[in-house]
Amino acid sequence: MIERPSHLGLRHVALYATAYDQMKHFYIERLGFAIEWEPNGDNVYLSSGSDNLALHRAAGDRVLDGGPLDHIGLIVPTADDVDRWATYLGEHGIALHAAPRTHRDGARSLYVRDPDGNIVQIIHHPPISIVPIAFEAHP
Repeated sequence: MIERPSHLGLRHVALYATAYDQMKHFYIERLGFAIEWEPNGDNVYLSSGSDNLALHRAAGDRVLDGGPLDHIGLIVPTADDVDRWATYLGEHGIALHAAPRTHRDGARSLYVRDPDGNIVQIIHHPPISIVPIAFEAHP
């Protein structure tokens, strides 16, 4: 069996935004995020340098009954790590919600659901898939 691969932590959150324009303004103008990528008028990816916040315009069926959270993302250092996670999860009987794939922006990811049904993305996203400063847990 493959050992559990490592990740670099939770550095990505995706939200459905019912007040999309106001949300975009708030995160950019008030909280200081910068636009990393804006593929169209309904989706924007923001960053403060070491993280990624995706805002997706909520319309009709794009909002899930579970609220505004689309998914959370665990960052991994390389695209190959995404595939290692797919193998590891499969070996432990965890079904993938979406198999590994490469995105238009060069990121690579897979999706899985946690036991409560939340979607967790394991993603290699080059602008933020950097090894962080050492973290030391305190008791």
